[in-house]
Amino acid sequence: MADLAVEAEGLVKRFGQTRALDGIGLAVPAGSIHGVLGPNGAGKTTTLRTLLGILDPDSGWRRILGQDKPMRAARRIGYLPEERGLYPSMTPREAIAFLGALRGLTLAEGRRRATALLDEAGLGHAAAQPIRTLSKGMAQTVQLLGTIVHRPGLLVLDEPFSGLDAINQQRLEGLIRAQVAQGATVLFSTHVIAHAERLCERITVIAKGGVRFDGTVAEARDRLPSRVQLRTRHGDGPWRGALPADAVARDRDWSFALPADGIEPILEALIAGGAGIETLAIERPSLHEAFVALVGEPVAQDQADAA
Repeated sequence: MADLAVEAEGLVKRFGQTRALDGIGLAVPAGSIHGVLGPNGAGKTTTLRTLLGILDPDSGWRRILGQDKPMRAARRIGYLPEERGLYPSMTPREAIAFLGALRGLTLAEGRRRATALLDEAGLGHAAAQPIRTLSKGMAQTVQLLGTIVHRPGLLVLDEPFSGLDAINQQRLEGLIRAQVAQGATVLFSTHVIAHAERLCERITVIAKGGVRFDGTVAEARDRLPSRVQLRTRHGDGPWRGALPADAVARDRDWSFALPADGIEPILEALIAGGAGIETLAIERPSLHEAFVALVGEPVAQDQADAA
């Protein structure tokens, strides 16, 4: 694996009698986008805060940008917490400069970078307006710009898409990709599976404080069999014996899971048996389907109801 920007093993964190983290481990390659997925209450925020050193684990270890003590790398990290917070009377330019100053920039340099970032994000017209006058999406963009103004090597974003409309979600995805193109690593938590599927190279799926999966998006999807959608010209014949036991049909439209040895033997039997294939498509499972399989149907349904 490539050099790791973030790594952890065996993280345990208790709050009273509650074991919020139960042996969490993950590895985030430098220069990648890594998603932490899980239902509400799974431990995503606690994981991020423990990795960053905001919380200390009861056991286990973590290393951030080569530092065993995460706070030593704080000035090289940009952190967007789940609880957003900007002073409503501040202007976007001053808010971004202030956040940069907390990471070592002078206010003058912070203002210069803030002006450029706001222009690039299409918010230059709002640079001098009080934040209270901005829309939620604009204010959230301002806070993200404050997170990247000091040009961090690692961005940690906790539910960054929460509450944003589709246009602002797309803008945020573009900002995240731009940071990675410039050499940063991004670690973000989300319960919106579509964002992870579009953005992430690797994911960690957490449920009830434990890791259910850690690997690439493709590897997560490959844990489920592909499905075949088949339409035949004839509704019956000896060829039906070649279909898997889980094949279901409505009229002449068949759907079944693709066995490990592939479609070729089935296809040959269908042709030889005179099924008369009209259409055939192989559909890989989505990341959402893999997520449901990993965390369990009831947990995933609770998550969908809460989203």
